[in-house]
Amino acid sequence: MTYHPKSEFMRVMIERGFLADCTDYQGLDEALSKGVVPAYIGFDATATSLHVGSLIQIMMLRWLQKTGHKPITLMGGGTTKVGDPSFRADERPLLGPEQIDANIAGIKQVFAAYLSYGDGDTDAMMINNAEWLDQLNYLDFLRDIGRHFSINRMLSFESVKSRLDREQSLSFLEFNYMILQAYDFLELNRRYGCLLQMGGSDQWGNIVNGIDLTRRVLDHEIYGLTSHLLTTASGAKMGKSADGAVWLNADMRSPYEFWQYWRNTEDADVGRFLKLYTEMPIAECDRLGALEGAEINAAKIILANEVTTLLHGADAAAAAEATAREVFEKGGTGDDLPTLTLSAEDVAGGMSIVQLIVRSGLAGSGKDAKRLIDGGGAKMNDAALTNAGLMITADDLSQPIKLSAGKKRHALVQLG
Repeated sequence: MTYHPKSEFMRVMIERGFLADCTDYQGLDEALSKGVVPAYIGFDATATSLHVGSLIQIMMLRWLQKTGHKPITLMGGGTTKVGDPSFRADERPLLGPEQIDANIAGIKQVFAAYLSYGDGDTDAMMINNAEWLDQLNYLDFLRDIGRHFSINRMLSFESVKSRLDREQSLSFLEFNYMILQAYDFLELNRRYGCLLQMGGSDQWGNIVNGIDLTRRVLDHEIYGLTSHLLTTASGAKMGKSADGAVWLNADMRSPYEFWQYWRNTEDADVGRFLKLYTEMPIAECDRLGALEGAEINAAKIILANEVTTLLHGADAAAAAEATAREVFEKGGTGDDLPTLTLSAEDVAGGMSIVQLIVRSGLAGSGKDAKRLIDGGGAKMNDAALTNAGLMITADDLSQPIKLSAGKKRHALVQLG
């Protein structure tokens, strides 16, 4: 990347490692230098929370606002009814309007931690694309919008080709998704003066479609910018862990578990993640990322504290670090550990240790839990578990039980 940007936002995107591609570096940079640029990222409401995989996009919106521009969080109340087929092997399950509205309400909680909403020039806006998509007249839409799309070109996009090569066919419903996303960009430009769409690099085709459509229908110049699709150094997808998705809402993933996810970052990722997921100076990110041996663990604690503070607040980060220190250094149980509370009825006939491990979130299935025990990775009250057939009764739970999966993941089980 040899382009030297004038605008602070483009400089941050390049220096901190966000930028994968841009439709017009110079044109966008000029627009960002001249005044406030409204920019959006779309989030489909497929769950009641976003997960860590969306955090890179949320940080891009945060930097956009910090550098004097206007972030728009577009909620896919309309497009969620269709489902984005991009790089998916199968069709998404279709959700009803009540579930979609509940999901949007849950997702709003996350954005409030990163963005400042209001009516000012650079205050963030939250918009639902159901505002225009729910009112569409199909025949008018086909005539006014559909005629601008070339099927030949749409079939050439990698996200579509990857599905055409699989057994699971691409439905006409899903094929419409990229037209609807392009129309979103057109409407956001028409209604709110939005000049930029951002997203992961898997959204490149959809973004380009929106730019072309807006140019054809409104003759307006708009821009697209994508971030890298992140994996960890070992190739794992961001946002996934051994026990499932790393959700951003506190009621779905406790601040302590969230903190632990970042504390367990691979050594090779520390510097890169500090640049992407915190606001620490780049020189300090590079210095911490270059540490080795035991010293890199101190850098991981800084990473975990900084990321957790942004989402859950400084108190939650401090409590998580204190709990981790108590658990790891002093062998205690820690007040802030993820806790499974059972009723006396739950364990009336005894509950297998395998089921307990699954219900406490330390394994995704009974098979995973048995594998953990067989491999010597499971502990109960810091003692190795060797018997997968062990039954836990109410008497065993007269005191809380601490379960562990490996050295870094723990949970408490107690009677309510």
